[in-house]
Amino acid sequence: MRGAPRCFAFVVLVTAVRCAARPAIRAAPKAGGKPSPDLANVRYGTHERNVLDLWKARSPRPTPLVLYIHGGGFRAGDKNSLAAAALRSFLEAGYSVAAIRYRLTDAAPAPAAYLDCGRALQFLRHHAKEWNLDPTLVASTGASAGAGTSMWLAFHDDLADPTSPDPIARESTRLTVIAVSDGQASYSPLFAEQIGIPRPNFERHAFFLPFYGIEAAEIDTSKAYERYEKFGAITYLTQDDPPALLTYSGSDQTVTATSSVELVVHHPRFGWALKQRMDALGIEAIVNDRGTPPVERVQPVDFIRRAFERARSGLNHFTSIGRLRSGV
Repeated sequence: MRGAPRCFAFVVLVTAVRCAARPAIRAAPKAGGKPSPDLANVRYGTHERNVLDLWKARSPRPTPLVLYIHGGGFRAGDKNSLAAAALRSFLEAGYSVAAIRYRLTDAAPAPAAYLDCGRALQFLRHHAKEWNLDPTLVASTGASAGAGTSMWLAFHDDLADPTSPDPIARESTRLTVIAVSDGQASYSPLFAEQIGIPRPNFERHAFFLPFYGIEAAEIDTSKAYERYEKFGAITYLTQDDPPALLTYSGSDQTVTATSSVELVVHHPRFGWALKQRMDALGIEAIVNDRGTPPVERVQPVDFIRRAFERARSGLNHFTSIGRLRSGV
């Protein structure tokens, strides 16, 4: 984040969306299953996909909030993909959980998905008192596109507009911590090439052209380069940004022209490159990949807990990886 909020050349609808959903008694889940949300399909925006589910942790005091942003290459996916085990781990830790659905690229290119998730966060903060949420403690999780979106919100300037007539738009989009999987700090083919993933890389994936709103003939033009920069989370990384747990399902293997596109776009080198930048700024970043010994792997709920504890105590996020892993 840098100084005052940046502005995109887009029109933001500032009509306040009122929630018509009512709290429901949470249904007991089947063994190993996922409990029903306390609030389901709550509308936070005007598009049909602008809905979220909220599970409220049982507590007499306001609870921290964990966002779940689904993956799917910005072309597919749904909030229902939130895993039951992850949900239970957060609820048992005393954290409420919101799963967000957002616009896909068949509706609008970037930054639509980013802005929708930012709006959802503002909406949740606006209703924090009503839903017993602590608006000062918010984590974001998700895989692939959900990870990239979490990163963008974490590092981008606050989207809050303090002069807006819309009270929701005046809420902050800043995060306390992120814990994401198979994420990309940038979707730029130029950035990927710089970290050892030869071209074509992202261009091979079906998400690429609709995400950037460009044609194949425009891939190496100034128009595309500007968008690569604008929609890459790493562009906005500065010293005041939150810590990150970056988990990858693959290992740091060499990429060739015959490598699977899934390896290309989910390569752990994206995490290691981001960690290198964060280390230089003194921001905590941990990378788990397939080569990380099980005893050294940090779990999302533990990483988030430590970040929340530091925030509660007034400490910043500059801490040693060794202390976290040793449980100190």
